Amino acid sequence: MKPILKYSGILILLFSTGIFAQSTVVELKIQGNKRTKTSFVKKVTRLEPGMLLDSVLLEDDIARLKRLPSISHAYYQVFYKDKQKKADVVYGIEENFTLIPFANIFTSNNDEFAFRLGLQEFNFLGQNVTLGGFYQYDIFNSFGINVRAPYLFSKHLGLAINYQDLTTQEPVFLENGNADYRYNNESIELLALYEFNYKHRIEFGVNFFTEDYQYISGATDPNVPQSLNVDKYLYKFIYNYDGIEYYYQYLSGFRSTLNFQYVNSANPTLPEFAIGFNDFSYFTRVGKRGNWANRLRLGLASNLNTPFAPFAVDNNLNIRGVGNTIDRGTGAIVLNTEYRHTLVDKDWFVLQGNLFVDGGSWRNPGGDFGDFADNQNLRVYPGIGIRFIHKRIFNAIFRIDYGHGITKDATRGVVFGIGQYF
Repeated sequence: MKPILKYSGILILLFSTGIFAQSTVVELKIQGNKRTKTSFVKKVTRLEPGMLLDSVLLEDDIARLKRLPSISHAYYQVFYKDKQKKADVVYGIEENFTLIPFANIFTSNNDEFAFRLGLQEFNFLGQNVTLGGFYQYDIFNSFGINVRAPYLFSKHLGLAINYQDLTTQEPVFLENGNADYRYNNESIELLALYEFNYKHRIEFGVNFFTEDYQYISGATDPNVPQSLNVDKYLYKFIYNYDGIEYYYQYLSGFRSTLNFQYVNSANPTLPEFAIGFNDFSYFTRVGKRGNWANRLRLGLASNLNTPFAPFAVDNNLNIRGVGNTIDRGTGAIVLNTEYRHTLVDKDWFVLQGNLFVDGGSWRNPGGDFGDFADNQNLRVYPGIGIRFIHKRIFNAIFRIDYGHGITKDATRGVVFGIGQYF
């Protein structure tokens, strides 16, 4: 009896799929879009009039649309006619407000007031082109501008251009103490953006930049220059896999981002080096209002014995509450895990609370892999936070987190920011 039921079910499924597949799409309509151009929506989706109706293709198109900055939610409807031989398809869109000012407030490395103010348009010309800029005061003045057009040439190929003139006070960790340097990085970057499909994307290109280190105060070392100005260039490659299902503030699924850079210098006396790291993110829904979020970063760089190592231990990057750039390394293992719970969910507003644990360890410059197990390099910071979310404005998430260290020489602190921490 069971085999008969099994094969009957298969026949019913095949029969139903066959009827669905015989329907021809007569017209594709886009509704709900006001600023996003209809021509753009049709450009980045695959369904076209004359195709056979395919539920898998429809779901793929909707998943792609939900990932666009200009769209907060999308859905499809099918209207049959002529005895289901023909069908009209409607893609419904709920748009985000995409002209977004942002402000980050933090403390500088000498505990003074610091901030970053910016403005970004994520749907310039209705084509999902990102155009933005920022001004930062962090003891010194900085600014940057960026243009990102992922669908400039086709539904697969785009371009990004970034310029920044960033100046900060950076701690440098020497054997006989710490020193403060004025660090300036002026760069221009050109990236090609290629999207295989809505889950798989790559970016590759080149960045030309000038680094300028000027000694301010603190310890000195005869082997560490007090003044250094050098032109450099780097080749960058990023591979992003995004298997996340998006439903407003709720995420579920897996995402992986690989970032690899090869850096060389116009000065032949300075060594070339490579740096690579991979962020693995996993999200799952917990009940109706809960979300468990996780990020694991594994990173390695050329193991040069330099005080200017690339991986930093920092409030705004990896460990909430630890302080501003308190250490550096040539390798990093960082795990962030948090439970997010929606406390209030209205038509446009969400109040979300979270409990988190941030932990990580670093390899010392010139050290070995045993450094990861050294108590001196291990940081664990549990904490709590709150999120104020606007559901109709892209990335309009104002977050406040408080982290309290429980490992050796721990600190505690509050971290503000725009967008989820990860």
